[in-house]
Amino acid sequence: MDIKRVGTQPSAKGPEDWFTGTVRIDPLFQANESARGAGAAVTFEPGARTAWHTHPLGQTLIVTAGFGWVQRDGGPIEEIRPGDVVWFAAGEKHWHGASPTTAMTHIAIQENLNGKVVDWMEKVTEEQYKK
Repeated sequence: MDIKRVGTQPSAKGPEDWFTGTVRIDPLFQANESARGAGAAVTFEPGARTAWHTHPLGQTLIVTAGFGWVQRDGGPIEEIRPGDVVWFAAGEKHWHGASPTTAMTHIAIQENLNGKVVDWMEKVTEEQYKK
């Protein structure tokens, strides 16, 4: 058994290469030798969002607070609210973040495949975000 106590894992600022705007990442759990899942609580201030990206084994988002947006490549922007659960399939290009006026927090869960959980791509432009 391993208990991760609140406050024992420091928060981190979302790297500018992967995010637009102010983003805080709070680690929850990491993959270990017997499991490949990892999770973090991610808080996006209004207008903040990820860059386009994919996950080798997919990703689950569980919205816990606020109001946000998600989009898969070629699809419309979808609204997400607390209690919503979003699944992105393996290799599905997508982004997610807050709406322009409201912060949003979600728990992001993804699995490690050969040491990798995400492939980052280009940033979401203002024009793409405002559609």
